[in-house]
Amino acid sequence: MSTAQLIALDLLVTLLAAAGWVSAGVAAAARRARAALALLAVAVVVTLVRVTTAVALATGGWWFAQDRVVLTGPLLGVAGLAAVLSAGPRLLSAVRAGAPGNAPTVVVPLLVAGYAGAAGLLLPLLAGYPATWSEAFVVVALVAAAGLVTWRVAAAGPPLWTFLPVLAMGLAGVGAGFATGADLDAGGGPTTRHPEGHGVSVADLRGPTTPAPGGRVRRYALTARQTTVQVGGRTVEAWGYNGQVPGPPITAEQGDLIEVTLRNDDIARGVTLHWHGYDVPAGEDGAPGVTQDAVRPGGEFVYRFRADQVGTYWYHTHQASDVGVKMGLYGTLVVGPPAKGLDLTVPVHTFGGTTVTGVAGTPQAAPGTPVRLRLVNTDSVPHRFTLAGAAYRLVAVDGGDLSGPGELREVELRLPAGGRYDLAFTMPDAAVALHLDGGEGLRLGGGEPQPAPKGWPELDITRYGTPATTPFGPDSRFDRSFTLVLDRAIALVDGVPRYAFTVNGRALPNVPTQLVREGDLVELTVANRGFDTHPWHLHGHRVLVLERDGRRVSGSPLWLDTFDVRPGEVWRVAFRANNPGEWMNHCHNLAHAAQGMSLHLRYDGVTTPFHGDHGG
Repeated sequence: MSTAQLIALDLLVTLLAAAGWVSAGVAAAARRARAALALLAVAVVVTLVRVTTAVALATGGWWFAQDRVVLTGPLLGVAGLAAVLSAGPRLLSAVRAGAPGNAPTVVVPLLVAGYAGAAGLLLPLLAGYPATWSEAFVVVALVAAAGLVTWRVAAAGPPLWTFLPVLAMGLAGVGAGFATGADLDAGGGPTTRHPEGHGVSVADLRGPTTPAPGGRVRRYALTARQTTVQVGGRTVEAWGYNGQVPGPPITAEQGDLIEVTLRNDDIARGVTLHWHGYDVPAGEDGAPGVTQDAVRPGGEFVYRFRADQVGTYWYHTHQASDVGVKMGLYGTLVVGPPAKGLDLTVPVHTFGGTTVTGVAGTPQAAPGTPVRLRLVNTDSVPHRFTLAGAAYRLVAVDGGDLSGPGELREVELRLPAGGRYDLAFTMPDAAVALHLDGGEGLRLGGGEPQPAPKGWPELDITRYGTPATTPFGPDSRFDRSFTLVLDRAIALVDGVPRYAFTVNGRALPNVPTQLVREGDLVELTVANRGFDTHPWHLHGHRVLVLERDGRRVSGSPLWLDTFDVRPGEVWRVAFRANNPGEWMNHCHNLAHAAQGMSLHLRYDGVTTPFHGDHGG
């Protein structure tokens, strides 16, 4: 059973335990002693089952079980034991004597155990990881207050004002839970305090102004403006660069200098350009409020960087990106030698529920022609691809070539949000169909379209290809180690309490900034406690995948800039801190990032003069 299934099972068992205790209390109050005794026995059994689910969750990682083990489990255990000791003998006597068994000393302990069980259900859903002392105060205070109120209703007990101190303790815990907390996480490494005004500003960490020897300058001008696009026979409102969606493709050869002038005609929220997966200098990264101010209507910003990385990448706005990218502010970036054969870039995007490939018509290629399909997922959710009609190889992931990619047939490729896959094959005599999410996305060549395949297994990219030497690995000594637990919880987002997407129980801007030094070898563990998939994306660096769910990569080394952390999964990755700056580190489901699932990674000694947008 997967960790995600265990999480769901644990919540179901907790719900049944709470329902069992409450039902026993209700039956006792209704003078049905025999039913109450039977329900008490059921509640005890289900509570014991919950102990086993908590232990099983702990084997997947302490992050998945911490609140169960240190807070809600003991709370339910104490309340349940008290209910058994108080209500059990009395109900047994009532059954033997034919008495009603509805005394407050029977009803109230059973209901309080139910309240404790309900807390065990609500805390993982509303508070997330980690369970804190303030949350413990809140939970215990609310359960105790509910018990006092129940006692007051069930019997002529103490007046209602007697539980006000308990409620006050709970409210104090709520306030403490919304504290902003520490501002830095050094990951176990040293820190340096720089005097005010000292250090290097990200505004000074700009790209070169000349190409490498033998390269040339590639100049582009992109103007963001409102426009419309035709999708599935209907006109859809959009935002585009130069009035088109996707924006103009940017191409270069290795060593060229790319210079892009961004202007904003009428996008009121402002725009930037972020070079997704491209390790540009920090000042060129396009993160508003971190590396620059957003370009407002009438403004402009010039980006310059060398085309040092060969491969498939893309660009998009990072200002209000959950809206801007969805509306069409994106385009592709491809760096490499002139194409041989048919080389197609396929930027997949969804407009108003219709997913398009960005490729017009039916491209043609003669049999024997080498074909390269560069798949780019510009959406915030994963897409699934199958290629029918030809054997192929997955030759590159996120712009990086794979080692020893083997021939593939009848497999499904799951491409994370923001990710890129390069497929290579030789054009056969018949048509080839690229299917997207079960429907035809792109057809190459004439002839009848290939039917959409069903039931093809998903390719595990951690086992694909052949191993190769890497500069570091799972057993390396790391200078810094960070853990990010992804979840949902009530947290402050820009000063407002929301049901946010959280990192370690907090939401941007209250997630502590990760601090590194140039040259550090950094380990990053990302665990997903929730029920949503989170495509994790660190700006300015590629990460080497070390493990997924405790299993090491056995195929080609995987250098990624975006990796899908599915529910219950734990990814362990690493990178060399070799690109000074302040960088966004966030979920690339851009709606999740906008709702808090984002943080910064800062190099020691680097400062930023920009504030306000937290990276868009």
